[in-house]
Amino acid sequence: MTDRPHLAVIGAGPAGLAATLAAAGHGTRVTLIDSAAEAGGQFYRQPATELHARRPQALHHQWQTWERLRDGLHNHVKAGSVQHLTEHHIWFVERLPRGFAVHALLGPEQQDPATVHADAVLLATGGYEQVLPFPGWTLPGVLTAGGAQAMLKGTLTVPGRRAVVAGTGPLLLPVATGLAAAGVEIVALVESADPRTLLRQSRTLAAHPGKLGEGVLYTGQLLRRRTRTLYHHTVVEAHGTDRVEAVTVAALDAEGRVRPGTERRIPCDTLAVSHGMLAHTDLAESLGCRLDGTHVHVDEEQRTDVPGVWAAGEATGIGGSGLALAEGHIAGNSAAARLADTEPDPGEWAAAAKSRTKLRQFATALDRVYRPPAHWTEQVTDDTVVCRCEEVTAGAVREAVGALGAGDLRTVKLLTRAGMGWCQGRVCGPAVAGLAGCALTASRRPFARSVALVVLARAGEESAQSYVK
Repeated sequence: MTDRPHLAVIGAGPAGLAATLAAAGHGTRVTLIDSAAEAGGQFYRQPATELHARRPQALHHQWQTWERLRDGLHNHVKAGSVQHLTEHHIWFVERLPRGFAVHALLGPEQQDPATVHADAVLLATGGYEQVLPFPGWTLPGVLTAGGAQAMLKGTLTVPGRRAVVAGTGPLLLPVATGLAAAGVEIVALVESADPRTLLRQSRTLAAHPGKLGEGVLYTGQLLRRRTRTLYHHTVVEAHGTDRVEAVTVAALDAEGRVRPGTERRIPCDTLAVSHGMLAHTDLAESLGCRLDGTHVHVDEEQRTDVPGVWAAGEATGIGGSGLALAEGHIAGNSAAARLADTEPDPGEWAAAAKSRTKLRQFATALDRVYRPPAHWTEQVTDDTVVCRCEEVTAGAVREAVGALGAGDLRTVKLLTRAGMGWCQGRVCGPAVAGLAGCALTASRRPFARSVALVVLARAGEESAQSYVK
């Protein structure tokens, strides 16, 4: 037992690691909690230890930054100032009269409960991919671009031999080059963004030569492999029986509609697709934190509007690892000071704050460039499944709007069951909103994740693992 203030950091990606090191460096006792077996998050995902990867750095850039974070965490754990809890799947954060209780499920089976009690909580929960539906998107062999990257980084395996990488966003380039380096033939990179939009943001983008350099490097690698790159194109349909066998792509016009007569069929056995990222806000929502659209609202110290709760990284808006590191550093310093009942010194994170401002501007510019095609819903046939959990089709959503008068996500959900399944609308929410013609808004969920009744029954037992203040 100790009288030192206790901070629970949820998420061990770039933001969570930076926050942990900053807070622990000021004498705060930190418990770092993550669902993965190793720290790093998706960005610094490492191959499983038993694979004995000889050159894991080949799968990453900014390796030196990762080494600094990894070694810093190791040193703090060894010194006893940080407790790192792995394979803890958090399902709820409870506000108590004094402090917080972080409820988790242990291990791959997620059946044994554990609870972490802390004075404050820092949410570094990251983001997840957005994939908009199209005919054939549920075929085996169709996966998210991030999923393909996670397979490669975490298991050193690839999803197929001949792949199309498609959608929109800066993630497509590293995924395509990573798969190509692993021996996958990238038969096409299909990017829906219009290059002219990129030129219109050139001033803001040019202020970040390092970021542009990364893009040039990836593009050069694909050019050397003679990868066919189709800009301002989109996937119209995936074809196959037991798995994807080909995709049809087409050019887009200035308004974001498919140009008739431009369709072409590309044989492949894998389609890695992504339409951007969304913030993980479930835990923030359950705590009652204010949201700005689809991400968590924070102040200059990365504080939410709920006392004792900070947020950093993709949860506060998608911006990449550099922005996550800056926000995590600021949040960790602020939390350490506030928990010690002292006024934070902004000078301690002045460099991080400057970086945060610039990188937010860069992220805003990228967001303007990499938008899904404006009229993507026109290519979604009525028999296309939109909500995979409940097997709700696009036709059912359109009927709910056109015939039954639904005008928002909640009403569509009540009329069709779209969003009532296991994922609670995390996957289908953007698609349903697009088809319904309404804004994508965060929905209040009873818990951050589904929990078996047996777990709830055991949650109060003395045998349940507990970490106290």
